[in-house]
Amino acid sequence: MATTTTPSTPSQSRPASPSSSADMDDSVSSQTLANYQFPTHRYKRQQTQANRIPLVFVACGSFSPITYLHLRMFEMAADFAKFNTEFEVLGGFLSPVSDAYKKAGLTSARHRLRMCELAVQQTSNWLMVDPWEALQEKYTPTALVLDHFEHEINVVQGGVLDVDGNPRPVRIALLAGADLIQTMSTPLVWSAKDLEHILGRYGTFIVERTGTDIDDALSSLQAWKEKIWVIPQLILNDVSSTKIRLFLRREMSVRYLIPAQVIQYIEENGLYEEEGAEGKGKGKTTGSETAGEVGAKS
Repeated sequence: MATTTTPSTPSQSRPASPSSSADMDDSVSSQTLANYQFPTHRYKRQQTQANRIPLVFVACGSFSPITYLHLRMFEMAADFAKFNTEFEVLGGFLSPVSDAYKKAGLTSARHRLRMCELAVQQTSNWLMVDPWEALQEKYTPTALVLDHFEHEINVVQGGVLDVDGNPRPVRIALLAGADLIQTMSTPLVWSAKDLEHILGRYGTFIVERTGTDIDDALSSLQAWKEKIWVIPQLILNDVSSTKIRLFLRREMSVRYLIPAQVIQYIEENGLYEEEGAEGKGKGKTTGSETAGEVGAKS
């Protein structure tokens, strides 16, 4: 398990804030595969820390709806990388699953993309929403999603410039909750090929979750222990998308649990009012997505 608790590296800042005009670009929720554009408006194009490895976080998940805990995962990961690793964080990406995932409580990709976009527009200066996975007609395995980011960042964008202006490749890492490691250590859930592809080639940062035995889950993943970083959740937060949907169906307040802009969007579009994810009336919804379950898909 690649984790430590003592700050041992020089401080580094979050990627620089983008210009205000960048956030006025067309919504990612209006894109199609035909006019798809990879988001780079907050991508840090040159390193500011010498002798550090450039890193980008990718979080896959339903985000139905996105919560503050989903956003906190990135901040916790950035702090962990800053104090406990040799990485310099260049940016973070949310990659919502497509409608083909067929999960209970999953509203349409168009709505989820827009909610994620609204969530990061005014709350972050380094997070972006990539619609590529959500636009796919078929379910896309996590390994292929990471390959997509590898291609866009290191091939199309040419990686990043180091402090001396020399190009170098960027490390892509999966950011997820503790449930991901549990599923990876469960026989027959993930293929050995996918585990090697995700953990061996890319690696993952895992946010601890109350009630999850990380050490037990890691015991069967020792072959990749050097590429699994476990992030302690110093302030416990158990907010989940499932609980948010339940509150909304019961007409209870979700203020300060999810961004205000997301609440407004949900109300304007009548989301999560009945079983499933869209429609009118009251009902029941099943399914779950805490931060621990973000990325927990094969």
